[in-house]
Order: sequence, then structure tokens, then C-alpha cells
Amino acid sequence: MKFKIAAVLATIALGLPAHADGDAEKGEKEFKKCKSCHAIESPDETIVKGGRTGPNLFGVAGHVAGSVEDFRYSDLLAAANAQGIEWTEENFVGYVQDPTGWLKETTGESGRGKMTYKVRKEDDAKDLFAYLSSLSE
Repeated sequence: MKFKIAAVLATIALGLPAHADGDAEKGEKEFKKCKSCHAIESPDETIVKGGRTGPNLFGVAGHVAGSVEDFRYSDLLAAANAQGIEWTEENFVGYVQDPTGWLKETTGESGRGKMTYKVRKEDDAKDLFAYLSSLSE
């Protein structure tokens, strides 16, 4: 019985959009610092024209890390993908504040991530996640 309840709750949770505590409007402004490396492109339109150094961030919230097709991730981010680590608000905030450190701690692997930029303030990182969460299908 407990297993059935857990399975139903997990199914419901996976169907819901990612929860974000931040302010999406502030996150949209904060994203200006990210667009030199990242674009946001839905299947139908370009929302933010940005660089190609980093992967497209459309629909990233709630998805497994390192899952944008045809993007070459670092070995650390590939390990996060292999472990099924998802971009929850908590994971995203930790990652953008210290990408390599967070990946090492979370995956238990050694190496370096490709992202060198660090978001200094936790609230800014939460705002970014709220903005990205608002951009999904």
C-alpha cells in the first residue's frame, strides 16, 4: 500500500512544473549576464538570442542535467546526467553559485566543469531559476 501511494505521488510530482521561489521578472533581467554563453530557444521561437558556448536553457527546469542533445558537456556534467540528477531549484542554485564545486560534491567525481561564471547571490540564482521555470512547454 505504501509503495502504491509513493508511486502515485511521484507520478503527480513529475507532471507538475518545477517549483521556484524566486522572482521571474528579476530573473529575466539577471539572465542578461548569462546570454553571452546561453540562448533560450523553444521549438517554435528564439526567446533570447545568446551565445553557443553553453547549452540552450529552454525547458531546463525539472529536466535531467546534461540532457540537451548535441551539446558536448564536461565529464562532470555527463556524470550528473548518468546519475539522473535533475535541475530542481536547490540543485540549480547550488550549481550556478559554484559550478565545478557543486558538480564534484554532488556526483562524487573529480574534474572540472566548463562553466566558469558564478552567480554571487543566492536570491539572484533563485530568480534565474524562476525565470527559466516560466519558459517551458
